[in-house]
Amino acid sequence: MRILITGGTGLIGRPLCAALLSAGHDLTVLSRKPESVKTKCGAAVKSIRSLNEWLPDMRFDAVINLAGEPIVDAPWTDQRKKCLWDSRVTLTEELISRIENANHKPKVLLSGSATGYYGNSSDTMLDESAKPASDFGALLCSAWENAALKAVDSDVRVCLLRTGLVLDPSGGLLGGMLLPFKFGLGARISSGAQWMSWIHIDDYIAIVLRLLEHPDANGSYNMTAPNPTTNAEFSATLARVLHRPALFVAPAWLMTLFLGKRAYLLLGGQRVLPSKAETLGYRFTYASLEGALRSLLGYRE
Repeated sequence: MRILITGGTGLIGRPLCAALLSAGHDLTVLSRKPESVKTKCGAAVKSIRSLNEWLPDMRFDAVINLAGEPIVDAPWTDQRKKCLWDSRVTLTEELISRIENANHKPKVLLSGSATGYYGNSSDTMLDESAKPASDFGALLCSAWENAALKAVDSDVRVCLLRTGLVLDPSGGLLGGMLLPFKFGLGARISSGAQWMSWIHIDDYIAIVLRLLEHPDANGSYNMTAPNPTTNAEFSATLARVLHRPALFVAPAWLMTLFLGKRAYLLLGGQRVLPSKAETLGYRFTYASLEGALRSLLGYRE
């Protein structure tokens, strides 16, 4: 297939491009720095700087929309919220416009979202039928999804990727935790009771490939492993795998002091289950957190 990917140079995009290339697909990546695409995604990958370069006579059989500025990295000023909105919702709206104007419309759109759609959900087990919350992160996810679903009007199959905490030591949550935990400075956050819905990067990529090719796959998919864990359990497991102690606690007041309104992303959580992926027949390679961490970090008993 000829596939257009947004966010192709990111944490998920890079290994996804490698997997798609190995499967024989023809890839084009949208990037503000197109000169970096071949280095990060593969020499065979083409690039465009703007969606304005997608002309009506260009053919893409599939679109994978993973773009989005990091939500935790900067304070949520009005300007930052606009940046987060534009990088997700506005970009997706532009994608839909290009799809509508294309002479050959893609068969499928896989579009990003996040488990933040569900807000802070305490101990409630959440499958894809759960309703969205009303905080900023949830509203952002809802608008992002609604923008993508407009592709259905162009007879495009749409899958929404409600992404949890993707585990990859090269970045993201796990990449940020490794250094302090390796030095024995690992800490749980507050009570540690908040749920963390995680997924190994390999399982994430495999599900994306399944959704890309399965003609009956549509709607929202929780991109998480089947065994979410609490923050306390996650911290203890990572420390055990690294053969280090994890004796410290990062109190809620300290998180709020440093992160402001963003702190709720770490102090709250969601207990999310990948019901639709399993119904589709996907069997997780890494269903347990300890197995996933040992695979990623190369540590053995």
